[in-house]
Amino acid sequence: MEYQNIILEKDGSIGILYINRPKAMNALNIATIQEIGQAIDEVKMDSEIKALIVTGSGDKAFVAGADIIGFMGLSPEQTRYYTDEGEQIFRKLDALSKPVIAAVNGFALGGGCELAMACDIRLAAEGAVFGLPEVSLGVIPGYGGTQRLPRLIGEGRAKELTFTAGVIDATEAYRIGLVNHVYPLAELMDEAKKLAKKIMKNAPLSVGYAKLAIGQGLQGDLDSGLRIESNFFGLCVATEDMKEGTQAFVEKRKPQFKGQ
Repeated sequence: MEYQNIILEKDGSIGILYINRPKAMNALNIATIQEIGQAIDEVKMDSEIKALIVTGSGDKAFVAGADIIGFMGLSPEQTRYYTDEGEQIFRKLDALSKPVIAAVNGFALGGGCELAMACDIRLAAEGAVFGLPEVSLGVIPGYGGTQRLPRLIGEGRAKELTFTAGVIDATEAYRIGLVNHVYPLAELMDEAKKLAKKIMKNAPLSVGYAKLAIGQGLQGDLDSGLRIESNFFGLCVATEDMKEGTQAFVEKRKPQFKGQ
């Protein structure tokens, strides 16, 4: 499928999604968000893709924010329609059964920070900058920022960052747990691919079930989460990959998983 605002390509079994509006610092307009949704559907249906990396074109911005100008003049009802659509698309990303790695190569502000938070794991370049500046524009984060940020870094830190419209660098983002690792920009994509390949050595169904168990479990209390975990564990036991993994362990060889 041809896209106007993004690029979706494959490197072996790794899908790479570039937000491709470098002249606009990869800002998210409505059309770009809709194309991201279409790309997620494409990745979901492509059995060759085992992991997805999301990054920005160029070396200045991952996504510098949502295209606020595009929302000017819209009624509250129209605005809510488009923010609901964006939230649903980002939710589709974090519900994708395949692991998603954000390679944050520059500014990740507003909608860009929210896109990164919808990914499973965040890697950042040393010059990356994160923040939710929406309240300085008279709005609030509209693509899940008020919900995902406190789940990642805790309520107090999330409120401070959101209320002050502050920005933080990659080092601080790592310190508070917003990103997993920080690398020089020149090494960022290689490290993202290396991490994807490390994940892909494992049983793909198990990785997908683990992702779903974590995501669903975080929505409720511990007892509910434990039941969710038990259910997914039961699904794993019924797979050919489980048989292959245990047999390979006994035979002291590397397993050959098929995702079945």
